[in-house]
Amino acid sequence: MRRTIFEQEHDDFRSAVRTFVDRVVIPQDELCRTQGEVVRDIWKAAGESGLLGLCVPEEFGGAGVDDYRFNAVLDEELTRAGLAYACALGVHTHVIAPYLVHLTTPAQRKRWLPGFCSGDLIAAVAMTEPSGGSDLAGLTTRAVKQGNEWVINGSKIFITNGASADLIIVAARTEPGSRSKGISLFVVEGDAPGLDRGGRLNKVGQPQGDTAELYFSNVRVPEENVIGELGAGFPAMMKHLAQERLASAVCNIAHSEYVLEQAIAHVKQREAFGAPIAALQHTRFLIADLATETRVARTFVDACISAHLSGDLTAEEAAMAKLKTSEVQATVVDAAVQMNGGMGYMRESRVAQDWMDARVTRIWAGTNEIMREVIGRSMTR
Repeated sequence: MRRTIFEQEHDDFRSAVRTFVDRVVIPQDELCRTQGEVVRDIWKAAGESGLLGLCVPEEFGGAGVDDYRFNAVLDEELTRAGLAYACALGVHTHVIAPYLVHLTTPAQRKRWLPGFCSGDLIAAVAMTEPSGGSDLAGLTTRAVKQGNEWVINGSKIFITNGASADLIIVAARTEPGSRSKGISLFVVEGDAPGLDRGGRLNKVGQPQGDTAELYFSNVRVPEENVIGELGAGFPAMMKHLAQERLASAVCNIAHSEYVLEQAIAHVKQREAFGAPIAALQHTRFLIADLATETRVARTFVDACISAHLSGDLTAEEAAMAKLKTSEVQATVVDAAVQMNGGMGYMRESRVAQDWMDARVTRIWAGTNEIMREVIGRSMTR
């Protein structure tokens, strides 16, 4: 079934991104694994290729394209190199960019966006806390006004790009006594005194991307680093969650398709009892089930992309897409490991890495339990 959501310009962009992945990302994959981060050369090359500021106005170095389909194409192609690349560059391009474009003043945009688009300034967003997980309204990091500065104290965990970020959007409580009210957003510069990155976290999967715990000990930021309205951070975060979860779904289903494609190629070549294992009825039935689940999920994700373009995507539908695709992905990668036999359990095999990389997708962007709660509440209220 041909996908109908893309036009020629998106196909041309896909070719450019695929070339970038083949020429820049894949040759440096081992280096990224060793260093535990997407290396600066990739960020700079992505900036030079115009991949980091898709929705950023041209006057600040971006592409000035308000069309999420380009973001989806970028994620789909990066995912083929590894989920870590789609995660690292995706957080920068799809999650953080809207904050810096829509919540900032002209002076702030002029100050931060050119470097954001060029790859000179790597960005992270610090929301999740050790004690709160997906409960953003319960965050405890505090920001207290002192003169013309804000003093931030607290900690954040599981922060994508946290170890290497030059700009960190930090959610902190500025008014005590309320859960969702009184949370504000600040931009903390990477070299701010009192910011301790705590080292890279030792994740099960996605070794090419850095994830860090951040500690804020009397970190001082000027008033000019507040983005959006004071006390309006929580609704701002909620507004952008739908796109974040849609981006997660886009990566999940693209990854599922890639892993299934590789598994099918493998079973056609691997022999048992004198014939390819693709000739076994069990294998054919398994492939049929996986292909059907993947195709159905892909159709829903494309429908969500279309709805997002028209402004009609609801939080519940984004949650459904994230929930379903992560579970389809889990089924596909687990089956692919099984089809690869013993080699599928070896760390050096790509399918083993895919299996480890995919486990987190049922946790991040809101756990699947939270997704069920979001969906269930919308159906029963």
